[in-house]
Amino acid sequence: MVISKTPVRVSFFGGGTDYPDYYKEFGGCVLSTSIDKYIYVTVNKIEGLLDHRYRIAYSKLELCHTVDEIEHPVVREVIKYLNIDHGLEVNIVSDLPARTGIGSSSSFTVGLLHSCYALMGKMVSKDRLAQEAIYIEQVVLQERVGVQDQLAAAYGGFNHMVFSADKLLVNPVTVSSERKEALQDNLLMFYTGINRFASEILKEQVQKTQEKKIHTELTDIYNMVDEGLVILSDTSRSLDEFGMLMHKAWMAKRSLSTAISSDHLDTIYEKATAAGAIGGKLLGAGGGGFFMFYVPQSRHEVVIEALKGLHLVRFNFETEGTRIIHIS
Repeated sequence: MVISKTPVRVSFFGGGTDYPDYYKEFGGCVLSTSIDKYIYVTVNKIEGLLDHRYRIAYSKLELCHTVDEIEHPVVREVIKYLNIDHGLEVNIVSDLPARTGIGSSSSFTVGLLHSCYALMGKMVSKDRLAQEAIYIEQVVLQERVGVQDQLAAAYGGFNHMVFSADKLLVNPVTVSSERKEALQDNLLMFYTGINRFASEILKEQVQKTQEKKIHTELTDIYNMVDEGLVILSDTSRSLDEFGMLMHKAWMAKRSLSTAISSDHLDTIYEKATAAGAIGGKLLGAGGGGFFMFYVPQSRHEVVIEALKGLHLVRFNFETEGTRIIHIS
């Protein structure tokens, strides 16, 4: 039996420039961090004594005789990709709900690959796990996904990611732990209660990207990554500027697609800023999931009270990325 533990991520700036239709032509970059909320994937060999060859447990339970019967697309394709020739049990547990903008789908793909390789007795690099997760999601499953989520899940940490047609780079952000802690202390994350499929939200955005209808907006979003890095690294500047930039980024992101926000989500944002949030954004593709707000600590309780109908999720930045936590 093998258990992997893989973090989800929070993306601050650059989202949208990590899609192949954009970065392969213009280059892309993202500023993001993994957080201490995880996807746990347990895999175990199934001997031939049972009346099923595959047992997949997540929000539903699948008992299958052949790989092609498996409904979970990632599980099915990872088994095929790795040429696993024995029965397999897969159990999936998540700290946070799926389809909520924190990259959990890619975290699962990375974690499943990691667990299966360990079960096979193979130790593979973080880069390989990320690259193979990208291949499975983008090429095999033809999903509308970028590349930042897989990299964040595999590597972990607070990173400046840079994308081009020939390479994907993950560069740790070199600022003091005190500065990162100060930023973390000014962030509040709330669950909107809305789950959605990112592929559906992204349909319009991806089409506009391909048609170069939002090139100006994506260029602005791209430039905000360097601006955010400068704010973080220059300790003479107030971190409140990071919150102001988050607001600017949210306004730009909302313009990418009509599916990203809604009257209900706009009302949440307006309540938060009226109560003292300097800026914020919906994480991931938009349409629901989690709102991340930059709120000076003196205004935390006021903002929490203003959004008391939403679930507050406490979190910390994490640095390890995917890892194996049990082998037996």
